[in-house]
Amino acid sequence: MSDIPSFFAEGTLVAVMTTQPLDRALDYKAPEGGCHIGAFVEVPLGPRKVPGVVWGPGVGGFDLSKARAINRVLDVAPMREEMQMFLQRAGDYTLTPMSAMLRLATRAPGLGDPPSMRKVYRMGSGTPDRETDARRKVLEVLSQFGGLSFTLKELSDEAGVTSSVVKGLVKQGVVAEEDTPRDMPFARLDPERPSKELTDDQAQAVAHLKAAIQSGDYGTTLLRGVTGSGKTEVYLEAVADTLRQGRQALVLLPEIALTAEFLTRIEARFGARPAEWHSGVTMTERRRTWKMVGQGGAQVVVGARSALFLPFQNLGLIVVDEEHDTSYKQEDGVLYNARDMAVLRASIVGAQVVLASATPSLESWSNAEAGKYTRLDLTSRFGPAVLPELRTIDMRAETLPSSRWISPSLQAAVTDRISKGEQSLLFLNRRGYAPVTICRACGHQIGCDTCDARMVEHRFLKRLMCHQCGETKPMPEVCPSCEAEDKLAAVGPGVERLAEEAVALFPEARIATLSSDLFGSARALKEQIVEIAEGAADIIIGTQLVAKGHNFPLLTLVGVIDADLGLQGSDLRAAERTFQLMRQVAGRAGRAEKKGTAMLQTFQPEHPVIRAILSGDEEGFWRAEAEERRQAEVPPYGRMAGVILSSTDMQQVFDLGNELARRDGPLRQVGAQVFGPAPAPIARIRGRHRVRLLVKAPKGVALQAALKHWIGQVRVTGQARLSVDIDPQSFL
Repeated sequence: MSDIPSFFAEGTLVAVMTTQPLDRALDYKAPEGGCHIGAFVEVPLGPRKVPGVVWGPGVGGFDLSKARAINRVLDVAPMREEMQMFLQRAGDYTLTPMSAMLRLATRAPGLGDPPSMRKVYRMGSGTPDRETDARRKVLEVLSQFGGLSFTLKELSDEAGVTSSVVKGLVKQGVVAEEDTPRDMPFARLDPERPSKELTDDQAQAVAHLKAAIQSGDYGTTLLRGVTGSGKTEVYLEAVADTLRQGRQALVLLPEIALTAEFLTRIEARFGARPAEWHSGVTMTERRRTWKMVGQGGAQVVVGARSALFLPFQNLGLIVVDEEHDTSYKQEDGVLYNARDMAVLRASIVGAQVVLASATPSLESWSNAEAGKYTRLDLTSRFGPAVLPELRTIDMRAETLPSSRWISPSLQAAVTDRISKGEQSLLFLNRRGYAPVTICRACGHQIGCDTCDARMVEHRFLKRLMCHQCGETKPMPEVCPSCEAEDKLAAVGPGVERLAEEAVALFPEARIATLSSDLFGSARALKEQIVEIAEGAADIIIGTQLVAKGHNFPLLTLVGVIDADLGLQGSDLRAAERTFQLMRQVAGRAGRAEKKGTAMLQTFQPEHPVIRAILSGDEEGFWRAEAEERRQAEVPPYGRMAGVILSSTDMQQVFDLGNELARRDGPLRQVGAQVFGPAPAPIARIRGRHRVRLLVKAPKGVALQAALKHWIGQVRVTGQARLSVDIDPQSFL
């Protein structure tokens, strides 16, 4: 880009990339006063005004008198050259149009609004003359979000009250009303505040990361440490050193429920809260974060995977916490893996990446083995905590009724913990009450009306839910097929059914169920997690949500109800994911002074994955898994891409798939194979029929170019859609 002019005078033809679904940039005349490359602008497109970015000089080749002018340049920091390069390279890798990539980079409301003042509301110093439920909700929201400010509507909506309640509290000084610029810099973080005392392992890891950060070069480090070993303290010291260098840091978390505890740790370490970027943040704070990141007014951002596309001014460090987590893969719209895109972005800007996990992905493990990544290991738990004892419960030897899921052995262990005032976690990675509802008269299984998926009973909500499209309907009283009454039966367990059983087995116990379906807001979920950590429950029933980094000091027993669940099916990552999930869940036990125990209920105690979990020989597991993948030439020792075709017309989608399969010449030229077309495992979602093709290629092949040539041979028309998933993580 160095030969491209950075400034375009008024009337000069410039190329503007818009967020509209077009396959190219459009030519416009630079506005009065000119514009710089990277400027965010508003341009006319037909009768509409749409946002865009000045991408470079215009191409021309048409009557220039017909060229329209840019309406205006927006008052935000221009897109940096490195960001343009990142979007371009990410789009090339994922085969995503630039317009869609640009939408990812501009997902903040009101970017075109002129600077202005606004009234915001935060906690005041007064006390209310009387307490009501509505007033209490307002104060709870303000205390929950610390120093954040809200508009009147945001505060009212978040608290679920009318604006008059807030206004009444303002009159009494309980809530402060202030005029402030719409977007203010975030409070400065102080890296010189004292940190926690580090173990020898932690200190060595910190020294390495500091040296890497001070070099100013790109590098990726796999920070592997057993659960509870203090990985967070290590990478927070890396954040501190990044701030000392005057650069920005980004910490990606896999789960929104983790942010509350993590933000508290950031504030304790640096004296102020960082910027946040995730679905639970208000639109006002979202726009503020986007603008301040671009202006350097936000030093640290804590966020979900999309935070990777914020316009950082001087990014020096990206931390991907729980880097193995599947939620880093975006499965709709732009299909990308945030872990891999973090490495790409850091390589462009000369930043460091820390991939932190107790159970790394095989991709990261193999990159460390190959020397592409540096590997740092933390081998012992922080402070007095010790690793939990792992054991199996052989379900073949347990006497258990068919309607029960908690074995007598596990029941006895839970009872013992309750008597000691300790907590137990019963883990089942299955939401809802039961995965299948069947009619005992005719055998009909209740399915979704628009998907080829069974509907899951959610008894707490008294509804059936499709976990593919989100469709819900009331639980029927008669069979939809044969209309028999009182013949519908729940088959298999979900966490709600497990909770029902726990109530019957432990009638005196306080039981809390943690599942994403059961909470109306992220705030409610965070509050429940905090309460549990403070001892508000004796038994926790949870899905994989509880495996993600939560610290429950009183938890000393983890019981995995169905350790075999993830081993079923043909997913090439089934063993890896089961191993990761079981180790992560087991690691929740014994985080404080008391030793923990993890008990895995299994019908296959001799299975290699179960044996690897028990033995603790993680390196042995990775080596064996790597060798199997290497022999099969599948990722990370080969390349894969999924092509998903969908349409409301089944014949159209199969015809398109067969045509693609016949025209596989461009792929065969690079040594790639095409499998399919075949119906997707879930062959219909939201009324659209789905067909998959799988492309497999040797490692090192220029697969994207071949794929582009291959799919460019067919026309996708009418209702049909085609999407390409590079490095697919799921095969549904």
